[in-house]
Amino acid sequence: MKPNRNGHMQMRGSSKEKQMRIRLAQEAARVLVESGGQDYLTAKRKAALRLGAVDTRNMPSNAEIEQALMEYQRLFQASSQPQIVHALRSEAVKAMDFFETYRPRLVGPVLQGTANEHTPITLYITAPTIEEVGMFLLRFQIPYELQDKRLRLSTDTQETFSSYRFLAGQFQVEVIVFQTGKPVTPLSPVDGKPMRQASLAEVQALLGPADQLPI
Repeated sequence: MKPNRNGHMQMRGSSKEKQMRIRLAQEAARVLVESGGQDYLTAKRKAALRLGAVDTRNMPSNAEIEQALMEYQRLFQASSQPQIVHALRSEAVKAMDFFETYRPRLVGPVLQGTANEHTPITLYITAPTIEEVGMFLLRFQIPYELQDKRLRLSTDTQETFSSYRFLAGQFQVEVIVFQTGKPVTPLSPVDGKPMRQASLAEVQALLGPADQLPI
């Protein structure tokens, strides 16, 4: 150990460990870009394998990886990625208008601005029953897949919800259904805080007046 400027002792390896943590976050971000996925845990593992740091104790947090992902997109996808996000948000507005009766909220990478062309548009909606949403889609002849989606509600609690997946143009839409009268606040898989949610009006505001669709 050696003293720092303030006279306090610090570990010689701290700077090296910090650099490894940064490299792992950057490599995990690259994995996410290459795969088009959103699985941060898998991205961490692949990054550690690529860098020969499988046994490291300096794994970056999901928030650090998201920050590295945003930096990567800013540096290397400055011309293409914002256009993809814009297209996804435009399609999200159409989907939210379609589900207006069910109080839709946009969440996830499309809202955060880290999405790519493979990212689904994720909506939270509220309905009296799961089946009602399926009937609603069938009424408009929209084929869908019914899936289970596990969401974290607290540090120690996860719960499974039903989600409908279908295609809207070239993008996938994922609609997660919460039942009326059973309010829940899912936590973000990135930072563990309550998931950021946006209403139709808020998503329209992100697009700008010229891009807003008539309702």
